[in-house]
Amino acid sequence: MRKAKVLFRGEEAGMLSQHDDGKFEFQYAGDWLEDAGKPGISLTLPKTTEVYRSAYLFPFFCNMLPEGSNKQVVCRLNRLDSDDYFGLLMATAINDTIGAVTIVKIENL
Repeated sequence: MRKAKVLFRGEEAGMLSQHDDGKFEFQYAGDWLEDAGKPGISLTLPKTTEVYRSAYLFPFFCNMLPEGSNKQVVCRLNRLDSDDYFGLLMATAINDTIGAVTIVKIENL
């Protein structure tokens, strides 16, 4: 299993996980849910106590991934398979994002 913290403007908003079978989960952090002033990270992932589950990486996170020649360079430099979307997200979304959301890998899980 691989996990990462999802940060919104530097504050932990939730947790993204990829299970060993390749399926994904996203869950909002309790503190984030309790604060009515905190928004959902995406219109497609509104705030809820329920865990979001998917066989594929959620489209919101896929849209954060590099494409084309940028993807090839990132994969080569980080020794990633081009189909390892979670790995690509961990390699790029810690500091190379357009919006308010960044992703921080949690080590040793």
